[in-house]
Amino acid sequence: MDQIPRSNQSSAAGHRQRLRERFLKSGLQGFHDYEVVELLLSIGTPRKDCKQIAKNALKIFGSLRMVLQATPKELEKIQGIGPNNIFGLKLAQSVARRYLKDRVIMKNAIQSSDDVTDYLHHLLGERKLEIFLVLYLNGSNQVLKSEELFTGTLNEAAAYPREVVKKTIENNAAALILVHNHPSGRCEPSDQDKILTDRLVAALRTIDVIIHDHIIIAGNDHYSFADHGLL
Repeated sequence: MDQIPRSNQSSAAGHRQRLRERFLKSGLQGFHDYEVVELLLSIGTPRKDCKQIAKNALKIFGSLRMVLQATPKELEKIQGIGPNNIFGLKLAQSVARRYLKDRVIMKNAIQSSDDVTDYLHHLLGERKLEIFLVLYLNGSNQVLKSEELFTGTLNEAAAYPREVVKKTIENNAAALILVHNHPSGRCEPSDQDKILTDRLVAALRTIDVIIHDHIIIAGNDHYSFADHGLL
């Protein structure tokens, strides 16, 4: 195997060190997406030049978010990305998700709506299956908990109200925010979405629980039933 020239090794090490110093000084301000991926890849292989690998990953997946959302099996198909690199990427994704969730839990869902939507976008924005999630709120509109209840298409609406009512009682919630994603990328609610929402509103009314909103997440966009006068 050909040896990497010492000058090249030194240049790569210097480049990595400059990236780290930039990050420690100013965070990610001014960073290109490939530089962010490069930093994360280098967590697992600190002596390896990850610049071109990072660029390849972005070219294949299309965006920083898509790289972070990619499964380990998808990532390992990229030449140069191994288990240690995948560890760095998935660690960053999990930390970001935990951080955003902590900014939402026990905060007023109305007053911190930007934090709520940031969390939901990060959690559901690039999921490949349709996920139905509920935010449980107390009487002060603070978010008690977020919970993914169903995976798959919303084509069996009759089963949803019973389970949602049961979970609402278990969590002692006074109000809910319903959330689901559209992997297709289109935000607009389907007729089935509207029917399900009406059924859930009626079911929750029987236990004096209100639904503040039903939010559809589609990539970087979202649709609010409340904002459009549908609740």
